[in-house]
Amino acid sequence: MSVVVPPESIVEVELALQGMTCGACAARIEKTLNGIDGVEAAVNYATESAMVAFDGTSVEQSTLIKAVVDAGYGAHVVDDNPYDDDLDARLRQARTRLVFSVVLSIPVVALSMVMPWQFSGWQWWAMALSLPVATWGAWPFHKTAFKNARHGATTMDTLISVGVIAATLWSIWALVWGNALDETMVHDGLTMTHAGTGHVYFEVGATVTAFILLGRYLEMKAKNTAGDALRSLLAMGAKYATVLRDGEEVSIPASVVREGDILVVRPGEKIAADGVVEEGSSSIDASMITGESVPVDVSVGDNVTSATVNQNGRLLVKATRVGGETTFARMAKLVRDAQATKAPVQKVADKVSAIFVPVVFAISAVTVVAWLLIDGDMEKAFTAAVAVLIIACPCALGLATPTALMVGSGRAAQMGIVIKGIDVLQSTRRIDTVILDKTGTVTTGAMTLANIVCAEGVTRESALRYAAAVEKGSEHPIARAIVSAAEAELGELPKLDEFEAMPGVGAAGRIGGVIVLVGREEMFTNRLVIIPASLKEALATARADGQTAVLISWDGRANAVVCVADQPKPTSAEAIASLKLMGLAPVLLTGDNKTTAEAIAVSVGIDTDEHHLYAGVMPADKVAVVKDLQERGYAVAMVGDGVNDAAALAQADVGIAMGGGTDVAMQASDLTIVNGDLRSVPDAILLSRATLRTIRTNVFWAFAYNVAAIPLAASGRLNPMWAGLAMASSSVFVVANSLRLRRVKLAR
Repeated sequence: MSVVVPPESIVEVELALQGMTCGACAARIEKTLNGIDGVEAAVNYATESAMVAFDGTSVEQSTLIKAVVDAGYGAHVVDDNPYDDDLDARLRQARTRLVFSVVLSIPVVALSMVMPWQFSGWQWWAMALSLPVATWGAWPFHKTAFKNARHGATTMDTLISVGVIAATLWSIWALVWGNALDETMVHDGLTMTHAGTGHVYFEVGATVTAFILLGRYLEMKAKNTAGDALRSLLAMGAKYATVLRDGEEVSIPASVVREGDILVVRPGEKIAADGVVEEGSSSIDASMITGESVPVDVSVGDNVTSATVNQNGRLLVKATRVGGETTFARMAKLVRDAQATKAPVQKVADKVSAIFVPVVFAISAVTVVAWLLIDGDMEKAFTAAVAVLIIACPCALGLATPTALMVGSGRAAQMGIVIKGIDVLQSTRRIDTVILDKTGTVTTGAMTLANIVCAEGVTRESALRYAAAVEKGSEHPIARAIVSAAEAELGELPKLDEFEAMPGVGAAGRIGGVIVLVGREEMFTNRLVIIPASLKEALATARADGQTAVLISWDGRANAVVCVADQPKPTSAEAIASLKLMGLAPVLLTGDNKTTAEAIAVSVGIDTDEHHLYAGVMPADKVAVVKDLQERGYAVAMVGDGVNDAAALAQADVGIAMGGGTDVAMQASDLTIVNGDLRSVPDAILLSRATLRTIRTNVFWAFAYNVAAIPLAASGRLNPMWAGLAMASSSVFVVANSLRLRRVKLAR
């Protein structure tokens, strides 16, 4: 009987892994961790990390690390920057080993393959030059193979190690006890034929080692490049913060900032936590979070985000979210989590890799037996068997998905797009309908002053001044829009002597001796206030244009109509045009009345028929709209930003949350548009689809390479040296193909 683990006891941790050299290593570690009761792990070969979820009541972190170490690898819990490791040192070490092996391998190959250069006793020189390569140069392969052999396991390095050792030992035996000194050789393309017996294969051990070291080095550099976007993202976080403690400014590590701390942020400094401006005003460079280069002006009461840069004025910021709870940290975690996921096709590849090595050994053994039965030539049998061991290494399988995800999600992160996982990529391929929530998604989500229509003899200035003076006492969005516009145009507003709020209809106030009313038409009708025909016409026009209109009266008559509206974002029309070009059908979903909804739809290019416009939809009914479209056979993406969108985002085939929205919406979504720009939605879909295509291409190539190469090697048509080059090249190809995602064409 399975034990249900309470969600509150689940602990998630990321482990940095050492010693992995191929996809089989990753599969072995993953199998080891998942073999522990209460543990679920996903190992990423490309990032050399493992995302582990476990029952904190029965499993400790030390248990996980010990299991990995016992399996022959190294592990430690990562800090906030999982890529802040000794990568440069490992690259230097790999380069040194590569250069050493190449320099010694060149004369070995020359002596072995160029007949005019073969002087008497050249085989001894070949042995002397190749032995350091086959031992020290190939030591990483031997070391890994030995570690795994102790635990009864095999990896791709086992194939390489056995192949190099076999070729070298055979050659030493032929030289010392055989008749290799009497051997001559004729090179014929990819194969070699021999006159006599006892040929030496020192060039095989040396060149295979050199080629595979070259492949590993290029692979390491390419993986490093693939993760550059995320590393640069993580590096953007603030390292230190200046806080006020007992009235004194103290510099502390950003990681120890506490909620409620007052941060002192000077020009040029990064903000160390999400917070609210308590004092000062400035412009904030938020490009690393939003992808937008235009600075954002902030003042007292405005929210600011961690990792953004203060450009000019001194700010005092009260920390509201710190550490892993900041917007920046959550964004980075989402990207890292996405890179740890696996496509269904990659899961198949992992299973194949796990059993591949024993199968290859069996094929190699069968190759030896078959050649001996068919030809009786031990050297041909040996050569073909070694070629099988070397060519079969499916390292490319282990790189197929992780490298593509690293590059794709890394580029997305630079654009202000967070892709949560591989399932999202699968789903975006099927999308044909995109539902767009109106408020905060297509529109700005904030009311702004659109127009003022005045009765005869009334000035715009007086109407705006009276309206704003009364509305200053209200917190209604319409009131805030009027006040904001008035303060920008007129400056200081008249003092309000009395104020009365009338919820649902308007407000009243006294300014000096003047009674001012601001509100809906019905309030004035009920009070028998005269409304001129011109203002009635203005009210009707505003409604037709999707605007919200209020009347203003003083001296006993209506004097003006003030129109406010939630305006479409400047980029919404362009984004919707891009969706249409992609063959996707945009659908507008809103709780507003049909007139307002139609006006917004027309302004951004969405059709207003019943299939593309849903107006007057209550929050609880948004899920029903998504379900209805799905039941009719459509694959639906839902784009929203509010709490009322969360359920619909979760129901949709792909949920896309606008980053300026609520945490609930972001958690329920599959994609997050951090910059809030609707144009990023088609970009996110295009990039997701391109990433999925790249993964499939990578996996196909990796499988096709092995299917084609193994029979070629077993038939004796591929020399082990060229087999090593081909094997190394396959991994480099997969990584290089993934790197193409950095240049994939998007909607803008």
